[in-house]
Amino acid sequence: MRLVVTGSVGAGKSTFIRSVSEIAVVDTDRIATHETAAIKKKTTVAMDFGRLQFAPQMALHLYGTPGQSRFDFMWDILIKKAHAYILLVDAHRPSDFQACRRIYAFMQQRVNIPLIVGLTHMDCQGAWSEENVAIALGFVDEEKRPPFVTLNANQKESVVDALIVLMQHYVEGMQSRELGIGN
Repeated sequence: MRLVVTGSVGAGKSTFIRSVSEIAVVDTDRIATHETAAIKKKTTVAMDFGRLQFAPQMALHLYGTPGQSRFDFMWDILIKKAHAYILLVDAHRPSDFQACRRIYAFMQQRVNIPLIVGLTHMDCQGAWSEENVAIALGFVDEEKRPPFVTLNANQKESVVDALIVLMQHYVEGMQSRELGIGN
């Protein structure tokens, strides 16, 4: 199964994958330039890749997208074969919410697959509440809102909990499609 981890610069995508991958993460980090350098020293320019093995014939492949829109060609490549994705949103940087809306719109134009929203940095001063982030991202109708989870990308247990929510959402979506619900 292929899972894409996406979001704005500094939301925790690479850290998320490093926290749970059972293999050495393949990354394309380079020294950050311009406005990205103010947030972090290195940034992903193509993708991150990690794997989480559940059973001999069952693995979760984790693909992390770059956060900068100038690398959106990689977003396109990575999302097309994904089974599900998580949109990471840095809850204490409302200036990035518009970028997250653009990423979400980009992905929705290409695929109709399960997604959850992962709120990171909720423990930081100035972090917005889940409800306010949902509104800022355009999820005003609770019926159509994807699941939201709060997570700490540095903590394996927190990332695993988010993956469990995503897998439950994925299974529910599969069951709904089999029953013809929501088509």
